Amino acid sequence: MATSHLNLFLLFFIFSASFIVTQQNDDEDAPPQLALDRSEQEAVYRVLDSVNSAISWRTIFPDDLCASPPDGVVCDFLYASPNGVATSVHVTEFHLGYVSDYTQNPPCSSNSTLDPLLFTSFKHLRKLFFYKCFTGARVSLPETIPEDFGSVLEELVFIENPSLVSEVSVLIGNFTKLRRLVLTGNGFHGSIPGRISDLVSLQEITLSRNSLSGGFPTNATSRWSRLKNLKVLDFSHNFLNGNAPDSIGDLTELLKLDLSFNEFSGEIPSGIGKLKKLEFLDLSYNRFGNYGVPLFLSEMPKLREVYLSGNQLGGRIPEIWKNLEGISGIGFSRMGLQGNIPASMGSSPKNLWYLALDNNNLDGQIPEEFGLLDFAREINLENNNLTGEAPFSDSFKDRIGKKLKLSGNPNLLFSKKSDPPLAGPALSSSAARVFASICFPTVLYILIK
Repeated sequence: MATSHLNLFLLFFIFSASFIVTQQNDDEDAPPQLALDRSEQEAVYRVLDSVNSAISWRTIFPDDLCASPPDGVVCDFLYASPNGVATSVHVTEFHLGYVSDYTQNPPCSSNSTLDPLLFTSFKHLRKLFFYKCFTGARVSLPETIPEDFGSVLEELVFIENPSLVSEVSVLIGNFTKLRRLVLTGNGFHGSIPGRISDLVSLQEITLSRNSLSGGFPTNATSRWSRLKNLKVLDFSHNFLNGNAPDSIGDLTELLKLDLSFNEFSGEIPSGIGKLKKLEFLDLSYNRFGNYGVPLFLSEMPKLREVYLSGNQLGGRIPEIWKNLEGISGIGFSRMGLQGNIPASMGSSPKNLWYLALDNNNLDGQIPEEFGLLDFAREINLENNNLTGEAPFSDSFKDRIGKKLKLSGNPNLLFSKKSDPPLAGPALSSSAARVFASICFPTVLYILIK
């Protein structure tokens, strides 16, 4: 009995000792309790005050802002010593403004401003986001931003800040580590600087819905090949003009190209056909014209959506669809197209959900294949010269509803097309008599008699 008690005591002693050693090791491995530098803490308060001075940031968050930061402020340790021990802690991310009800970013007030300390006090900033912050009085960037700002910046995002009015060139600095540049729905103006092609780490450039003018950056067009990681290029909804360069084709990793709603003219650059990985192409509502639908589309097997509406390309719809089986969206409205609609446009794409051919000069019949598009959610053929009977069954019309648009074709027949009868086993003679006796008793009496 004494021996068993001794064994239990020894086991307990060994377990306790090992727990203490493990706890000591864990404590040694834990990051040191470093505090945010006082000047950097004060700069954070200044930035938060500038976006919403109605909140008492210093009262609500009186302690070290990296130990207990408000939502939208992110810190990280700097490991500068050879043995991997953290030597300091710094603010590395700001996420400011309303995104959705599911985020708790610091809200911006209607009189938000932009404190210059933002560009001078955070040498380790990796991500900077402003969502719907500058919507009232006009706000501008500083005339010059220090060269060392953004030396480690990876993401720079300004979304829906219409009162932020500045030259876009001010904000495009020496960001050699920048992966995402998203400036959409702001008041940026001026031309896109050529040095944008020096940002060799970029994966996304979105400059949509601003007031940018001029052509493609002149110094950059011959150097697009340096942007080997670029997957998204979006210059849509601006006032850009001139020719789009063939060198776009050097962006071989591109998945999305959107130049829509600008004033580009001339021929659609054939270099786009070299973008074999491209999935989304939108060139709609520019001034490209008189060269027809580009045949190089058939050489882009990954293409899922193509929108060319609003460009007077003219000509006929080419037979290119057999090579584009994965296409799901086609926008060819207001393009001056003539002739028949190829049947392959309805038979080859397996997942077509959106098709717009309205406001052209198309004639002939609607291909029967259009009535078999199982995934279609919108088909717009309005205002053409189509004839014959529309090949859409009642169930097709019920499924799409008002998204099936056929008006403005005076010679198109809209007679109802019934669904094909369902196949089923033939009724036996006795079953047929029972069915007939219920539905047609007089006829059955005559037949039996």
